[in-house]
Amino acid sequence: MTEKFTELVFATKNKNKLSEVKKMLENSGIEVQGIEGEFSPEESGDTFEQNAYIKAFEAAKITNLPALADDSGLVVQALNGRPGVYSSRYEKTDEKRNNKLLQELKDVSAEKRSAKFVCSMVIVSSEGEKLFSVTETCEGKIAFSPSGGHGFGYDPVFYLPEKNATMAELTMEEKNKISHRGKALRKTVEWLICGRNI
Repeated sequence: MTEKFTELVFATKNKNKLSEVKKMLENSGIEVQGIEGEFSPEESGDTFEQNAYIKAFEAAKITNLPALADDSGLVVQALNGRPGVYSSRYEKTDEKRNNKLLQELKDVSAEKRSAKFVCSMVIVSSEGEKLFSVTETCEGKIAFSPSGGHGFGYDPVFYLPEKNATMAELTMEEKNKISHRGKALRKTVEWLICGRNI
C-alpha cells in the first residue's frame, strides 16, 4: 500500500535545527515531532550519512514512527577535513568551538581558508529500514573573526564570498536557500511529498 507520510519524528535535541526543519515543512501536510526525553545515540560512524542513520534508526525504535535525522558538520581544507564528523564534539559550546577553530587557523592566509558545510539526511521506516538519503554541501571560507547574531554552530565564522557575509549575518530565509541543510531538506521534502512507501 502506498501511503504519504503525515507524521515524522526528527531525531535531534537541537531546537534550532528542529525549528528550521519545521519551517521548511510547514506547508507540506507532514507533522514534524521532536524527540522527547533522553536521546543521545553514540555517533560512531565514519561519515555524516552513517551518523544520520544511527540517529534516525534510534528515533524510529523509540517512537515507532518514520524518522528523519541529519548529521552535519564543517570540513576545513587547511585542517585536513577537521572538525568533520566531530564538529559538534570539537569543544563543549559553540563559542569554544569557534574560538578553537580560529586559533587553529590563525596563521592561515585568506586564500587557504576554504571550507564547506556538509549535511547528510536519512529517513528510515518505523522498522528501521533506510528509505532515503541525501548529502549536500555549502562552500565558503573561514572568517578571521565571528560576525552576526543569527544561526548557530559555526555560522558566525563561515564566510560566504558571494554574499559578502557570514552565515550568521543572513536571515533564516536567506540561509535556507543556500545552506547545506536547506538543500538537503528540499530534496528530502520532494521525496516525502512524492508519497513513497512507508
